Amino acid sequence: MSRPQSIPSRWKQLQSNVVNCSHCPRLIDHCKAVAQKKRRAYENEAYWGKPVPDFGSPRVGLLIVGLAPGAHGANRTGRMFTGDRSGDWLYRAMHRVGFANQEKSIDAQDGLKLVDCAITNICRCAPPQNKPSTEELKNCSPYFAETLELCDPIVVLALGGLAWNATLRELVRVGWFNRPPRRPKFGHGEKVSLNNNRFLLGSYHPSQQNTFTGKLTKPMLDRVFKNALKLINQNRPETE
Repeated sequence: MSRPQSIPSRWKQLQSNVVNCSHCPRLIDHCKAVAQKKRRAYENEAYWGKPVPDFGSPRVGLLIVGLAPGAHGANRTGRMFTGDRSGDWLYRAMHRVGFANQEKSIDAQDGLKLVDCAITNICRCAPPQNKPSTEELKNCSPYFAETLELCDPIVVLALGGLAWNATLRELVRVGWFNRPPRRPKFGHGEKVSLNNNRFLLGSYHPSQQNTFTGKLTKPMLDRVFKNALKLINQNRPETE
C-alpha cells in the first residue's frame, strides 16, 4: 500500500497540474497569443503565457480569490496579481496589514513573500475580454476545490462579484457552506459565516476601473484586510 502524499507534496503536484493543464483550448491559445503579441512596454521580456499556479503555501489563515490572470500581468510574469496595477494596489494593502513582506510586486523574482496567506483565481488562464465561459470555470473548479482543501483557510476573501459567486458555489459543493434559501449578495465588506468557524469576505476588485474612479479606496481595502486579520486571530485553533 502506497503512503498518502504529504500536504506540501500535494501542493507542489497541484501547481504542476495547473501549469500543464490543457482543458480549455480557447484560453490556452489566448495566453500564447498574448505572449507572442506583447505590449510594447514589455516587448523585450519573455512572457509566461500559460496557466498561472497559486501563489503562497498551504495551511494559511487567509485565501484570496480573484477572477483570472491579467493578460499583461500574471500571464506575463507567471505569478498571481504581479506586474499590473491591480497587483500594485493589492500587495500594498496586504503589506500595510502584514500579509506580505513588501509592497513591491514587479516579477516572480522580486523577493515578495506572503505571510499566512495564499492567492488563487477561479480561472487560471487569462481569458479574452477578461470573461471566462461557464464551461471554462467548471473545468477549473477541481483546482479551486483542491486549493481550498490544502490551504484550509479561516477566511476566504473574494475580489469582485464573479469571484464571490463562484466561491460560494464551490464552498457549498465542498461542504463548507450550507446552501441558504437566498444566495448571499456580493458587496464590499460583506461577511458570511461558514461552517467550522470559517468566513467569506467580499471586496471590490482592485482593478483600475474601481481604483481610478474611487469606487475602491485605500481605506476601504485596508478595512477588509484588517477585518480578515481580526477574524483569523479570533478563530485560529489554540493548538496551532
